[in-house]
Amino acid sequence: MQSPPPSAPLPPGLYIVATPIGNLGDLSPRAAAVLSGVALIAAEDTRVTAKLLTHIGIKVPMTPYHDHNADAVRPGLIVRALAEPVALVSDAGTPLISDPGFKLVRDARAAGVTVVTIPGPCAAVAALTLAGLPTDRFLFAGFLPAKAAARDAAIDEVANVRATLVFYEAGPRTATTLAALAARLGDRPAAVAREISKRFEETVDGTLSSLAARYAAAAPRGEVVLVVGGPVAVPATAADLDAVLAAAMARAPLSAAVAEVSAALGLPRSAVYARALDLRDA
Repeated sequence: MQSPPPSAPLPPGLYIVATPIGNLGDLSPRAAAVLSGVALIAAEDTRVTAKLLTHIGIKVPMTPYHDHNADAVRPGLIVRALAEPVALVSDAGTPLISDPGFKLVRDARAAGVTVVTIPGPCAAVAALTLAGLPTDRFLFAGFLPAKAAARDAAIDEVANVRATLVFYEAGPRTATTLAALAARLGDRPAAVAREISKRFEETVDGTLSSLAARYAAAAPRGEVVLVVGGPVAVPATAADLDAVLAAAMARAPLSAAVAEVSAALGLPRSAVYARALDLRDA
C-alpha cells in the first residue's frame, strides 16, 4: 500500500492517529496521508509502528512515547508540535484508549497547540458491534487489576452501572477474570471477542460462568475484549417480570433479551422465552 500524499503541507499541531488493531488494510487513507506528512511520530513502540510505515511505503522520524518515559519526553513533543506537525500513535487502535497520551493532549492544549484527531479502529467499539448486547449505553473499564482484592474492588465499583461493560484482558487471564465477574456481578450474559480483524477473529457469547468454564479448559490466544451485559432489577411480581422483559426486548433481539433476563434473574430460560413470545405476540 502506498500512502497518498497530503493535498497540502500539514500545519503545526498534534495529530492523534488511530492505527489498525489487526488488519493493516484498516488504516484509513487520511491516516496514511497524515503519517506521511508529519515531521515526527511519537510511538508507543517504534518497532511496531515501523512495520506499519513499511506497509504504507513511508519513512518518518519516530520517537518512543510510553508510560515509562512520558514525563521526560512530553515537553519536547509540545515544543515540536508548536512549530511543526507531530503525530501520536499507539501500538494498535485509537491512542489514549487504555494507552498513554491524555496528559500530552492536555498539556498541548494548555500550551496552545492545535490538536487534531484522525479517527479509526478501536477494539472496544469493534467488540461491542460483535457481542450482540445492548449498545445504547456502555462503560469502557479498560484492564482490571491483576491482584484479586484490587480486581474485586474495581468490579464492585461498576456492578450497579446500568450499561453494558467493556473490559480489555490478556488471553491467559481470561478465565480467571470471567469467573471473578460472575462471582461479583451475577451470571450475566457476556461475550468474548478476540483477535478482532485478524485471521483467527472469534466471538463467543454465553453467560459469564459458561464462558469462564470454556476458557478455563483452553485459554484464548491473542488480545481479548470482554463485553458484559448490564444489571437487571429482580422483579417482585409477574407484572414486574413483564416490565423487565419488555424493556430488554426493546433494546435487543428476542433471543438476546431472553438470555439477558434469564441470566440476570436466575430464571429458567425456557420459561422466560415462553413469556417473551407471549409479550411479543400480544
